[in-house]
Amino acid sequence: MKTITPFHLAIPVADLSKCRAFYGQTLGCPEGRSSERWVDFNFFGHQLVIHQKDGFQVTSNHDTNPVDGHDVPVPHFGVVLGWDDWTALADKLKAINMPFVIEPYVRFEGEVGEQATMFFLDPEGNALEFKAFKDVGQLFES
Repeated sequence: MKTITPFHLAIPVADLSKCRAFYGQTLGCPEGRSSERWVDFNFFGHQLVIHQKDGFQVTSNHDTNPVDGHDVPVPHFGVVLGWDDWTALADKLKAINMPFVIEPYVRFEGEVGEQATMFFLDPEGNALEFKAFKDVGQLFES
């Protein structure tokens, strides 16, 4: 599989402090540069920036799309982790009673693209998906 360069994603937040704690402490993302209005994070090797946006309306009302018997929130973002890293994160989030949108589970079991996945929301209602493939070489297989 080709080495993938890091992506950059910037999202608005109403409460910079609360989101800083979520991405930094809850998810364990190291902090990069910051100002009074934004914070860079090393989001599992990618650059995530949270921007304080005055008047931003927090929402957790998402459209959904049915996938493997679950209502997957859209839009959402996240990363593909190694299987052991995904398991460790899922265990950590369960231990702190993270309210999951979709509990950690394995989907497409025994099929091409077998993967572990979980969905949850950040404090602003942004949906995140973390997944891991049994065979990461099947990431783009159909």
